[in-house]
Amino acid sequence: MSTETGRVVEARLGPVEQIPLGEGRAFLVGDEPVAVFRPRSGGLHALRAICPHRGGPLADGLTDGEVVVCPLHQHQFSLTDGSCATGAPDATAYSAREEDGELVVRLR
Repeated sequence: MSTETGRVVEARLGPVEQIPLGEGRAFLVGDEPVAVFRPRSGGLHALRAICPHRGGPLADGLTDGEVVVCPLHQHQFSLTDGSCATGAPDATAYSAREEDGELVVRLR
């Protein structure tokens, strides 16, 4: 279920447990591809699911602490703010949280 207020979209994407610790999963929120990550250190993070460098699937990337490594060209993106430490354009970061066991993502 998603709700839209102006340009803000908030979507419930199901139980948090569908994302194993240390991994990411891809979702479609409206027409926006979103990758949600659940690092072993705790918390939830969301980025646009498509790598801004060459369109790789970020949800399939390896997570290491607070970064995800794109599986195509190994660019590293911060899970917190989407910044790229390896020279590619930054990824778009979104808000993600757990609410009553459910995964909630907010796009702006």
